[in-house]
Amino acid sequence: MGRYTGPVCRLCRRVDEKLMLKGERCASPKCSMEKRTPPSGRTSARRRKVSDYGLRLREKQKARYTYGVLEKQFRLIFAKAKEAPGMTDKSLVQLLERRLDNVVYCLGFADSRNQARQLVRHGHILLNGHKLDIPSCLVKPGDVIAWKDRSAKTELYKKVSQEIEGKVISGWLSLDKQNLSGRVLTLPTASEISVKFDSKMIVEYYSR
Repeated sequence: MGRYTGPVCRLCRRVDEKLMLKGERCASPKCSMEKRTPPSGRTSARRRKVSDYGLRLREKQKARYTYGVLEKQFRLIFAKAKEAPGMTDKSLVQLLERRLDNVVYCLGFADSRNQARQLVRHGHILLNGHKLDIPSCLVKPGDVIAWKDRSAKTELYKKVSQEIEGKVISGWLSLDKQNLSGRVLTLPTASEISVKFDSKMIVEYYSR
């Protein structure tokens, strides 16, 4: 599956909002959004009124950029959410949150989802004791996420083990900070998920 390889700061400027795609750097003065506020592609200082379609499109793009998903893959996820029981908007967010790369990020093993995706793709992460290099794999309650033994010798692992104490973990996950392993306790609920987009508007976008 392809992925976006361009400048991630450009994505934040497109939606005119910080999406924290570079982790801690986005919270520092070095953030591109602090230096250049107009969204990418805007050539005029005048702000045009955004249509209802434009607002829904922007929310959909925020979700895509946040989780690092391309358009075709996002459509497949939405189709799966639409078939799931319950409200489509909540099912959509739940499916995005259950991605293995997102769980690795939420456990504090990476500073950003992009870095978490690389960890998975390069085979540093074990799911239930087995190496899995598919970032889009969906986790389920009871699954255990851990580092591969050889990866525990890397500088990144040492850095993570030193900084893990300050990480705040979502309630649907548990973290063994001593061994740097996590477990999925339950499926994520709306109250446990903090997102920067309106999932209801995404449903309206695809239902137009």
